[in-house]
Amino acid sequence: MRVMLRARLDTHISNEAIKNGTLPKLMQSVTEQLKPEAAYFAPGDGGRTATFVFDMQDSSQIPSIAEPFFMELGAEVEICPVMNADDLRRGLAALQG
Repeated sequence: MRVMLRARLDTHISNEAIKNGTLPKLMQSVTEQLKPEAAYFAPGDGGRTATFVFDMQDSSQIPSIAEPFFMELGAEVEICPVMNADDLRRGLAALQG
């Protein structure tokens, strides 16, 4: 299932992660693990955010995906199902049938 993960990083902890070089390593590791179709990094909600859209095979993956953000960056994490335009088209077409 296509999902979107949005992590709002704790500013103090992510400042330290930038200074000591762990933030780029963590983001690279997460990107390699998730193999996202899209990844964005931007200010949001008054802090740093990372957003990934990827295919999650099973909900049992949530701990291995979310815990690095919680434990290493003090992040607030949201994971929710999302659709692209083709998914929406198919879903709406199913309503007609």
